[in-house]
Amino acid sequence: MAFHIVLVEPEIPANTGNIARTCAATGAHLHLVRPLGFSTDDRELKRAGLDYWYAVTIHYYDSFEEVLGKYPEARFFYASTRVSKRYSDFAFRDGDFFVFGKETKGLPQELLDANPDTGMRMPMTDKVRSLNLANSVAIIVYEALRQNDFPGLEG
Repeated sequence: MAFHIVLVEPEIPANTGNIARTCAATGAHLHLVRPLGFSTDDRELKRAGLDYWYAVTIHYYDSFEEVLGKYPEARFFYASTRVSKRYSDFAFRDGDFFVFGKETKGLPQELLDANPDTGMRMPMTDKVRSLNLANSVAIIVYEALRQNDFPGLEG
């Protein structure tokens, strides 16, 4: 099994490329929900992912509901600045899905409202609205890996 990163309507190719690189390094699967704010042939996307694209398992969907339908037994966690629980308040396990929204708006409020027990945030000062999407993904996936003693990873 592996952890799963779901990007709902990502807008910035460099962020998605960096996230793909994190997925290659950690064995996490990447799930992209359309519409994407870029072409998958985008030069910035490929550059940010370097030559690691072969090592990433990528799935594409036309809606987030399609993701939910494909994995009805999975546990989904929703990253947002508009929830109160910290990501460190959860015990993650292999196979969990971490859902992130688009860079400019985050996840829809109705999705957060429908999942109040699995919304998670990263503590930060009030000087910024949010962390960079690629950084947020890396923080969450490495916390999940740490909690599970870094399965399948060296060192």
